Amino acid sequence: MLTIRTLAKAYPTPQGPLAVLRGLDLDVGAGQSLSLMGESGSGKSTLLHLVAGLDSADGGSIHVGETDITRLDDAGRAALRRQRIGLVFQQFNLIPSLTVAANLAFQARIAGRHDPAWQNTLADRLGLTDLQDRYPEQLSGGQQQRVAIGRTFAMRPDLILADEPTGNLDEESGDAVMHLALNLVAQTGCTFLMVTHSARLAGMLDRQVTLVQGRLA
Repeated sequence: MLTIRTLAKAYPTPQGPLAVLRGLDLDVGAGQSLSLMGESGSGKSTLLHLVAGLDSADGGSIHVGETDITRLDDAGRAALRRQRIGLVFQQFNLIPSLTVAANLAFQARIAGRHDPAWQNTLADRLGLTDLQDRYPEQLSGGQQQRVAIGRTFAMRPDLILADEPTGNLDEESGDAVMHLALNLVAQTGCTFLMVTHSARLAGMLDRQVTLVQGRLA
């Protein structure tokens, strides 16, 4: 599902280009979950942003299925995100003026795949059934992150990218959210790539890899 070859990315600094990714190769199979670890500055979030099409690479290729993201323009990358890639971040990024139900439906409606029955199933699996008329400010952090995860799965993406998705939660809430997310990954067969600093959370996934100075260790 995800194939990365010789991926390179550098950022300009007053001292010259700072290489963040240095010819990285990575394969993640369909339906597989993989955790990406590494120290701050190792390139984890940069890699996730490149795969999501939020930034452009300096070299190499990123294939989601048969599509090479690096050959798409901004509009093409946005369309790919809208249709095939789900994003979950440390910040919940819910829309405060929308109810839980409307937040859950938001991305699926944009993708043209809103399915009320699937949304109700997700709400039930995530313990949100009785909260759908509430607004984000009326929810705990764990509940908000469950809404964010449900919103992502509601669009039925091929690939989900998660950047420290439990970083704002206590350990108990974070573990509960991760178990729910991974159960949904198993149910839907999507591919799941997560950046985390936690070896404990990383161990919940199928595979673990570590980035060191822009390459896999």
